[in-house]
Amino acid sequence: MRADAFYPLRCLLLCTALTLPGAGLAEQGDREKPINIESDKLTIDDVKKESVFEGNVTVTQGTLLLKADKVVVRQDNGGFNYAFAYGKPAYFKQKRDGYDEYVEGTGERLEYDGKADKMQVFINAEIRKGADEVKGDSIAYDAKTGFYQVMGGPSVATSVNPKGRVRATIQPPPKKGTEKLGGMPAAGAPVPLTPSNSLPSKRDQ
Repeated sequence: MRADAFYPLRCLLLCTALTLPGAGLAEQGDREKPINIESDKLTIDDVKKESVFEGNVTVTQGTLLLKADKVVVRQDNGGFNYAFAYGKPAYFKQKRDGYDEYVEGTGERLEYDGKADKMQVFINAEIRKGADEVKGDSIAYDAKTGFYQVMGGPSVATSVNPKGRVRATIQPPPKKGTEKLGGMPAAGAPVPLTPSNSLPSKRDQ
């Protein structure tokens, strides 16, 4: 199978990691790692320029991980690539570049448009970065403009959220004075008490 057939899978995962605001860039070292794909079945159609992986599909490349029931990779006549992942749900995960933290998420359908450089997650879409998370019926990200959009809808409707509104949880930044500078407590932070061996005892006074 030609190597270029696997390229959209890498793009699919790299773009996914940018979906959450503040997610930052994906692990840069992943680009130099080999792509490994496992599935129960693989069908290749050279005329349609289409490769279909089916059954317990697992894609890995460095810290990248994608799990789905089915992954379809296509290339148009202009050489642009498109990838589609399906699952109940499909799952992705990747380490942030320069941080000991992962971005991960789920959706029943993931779509990457190589021509438009856009990534979309459909149906019960959820993206998580550390303790931050956003949920919606669909999440779209435009890599060219840095614009993203989260839409509500029926797939995220519940008894407490009957209209399927978008839900987001963003953790507050650390409070001032709780950070350490050079191993010392920052100004305003409580100073820990430690026993002293130099103070005189009562019988020495």
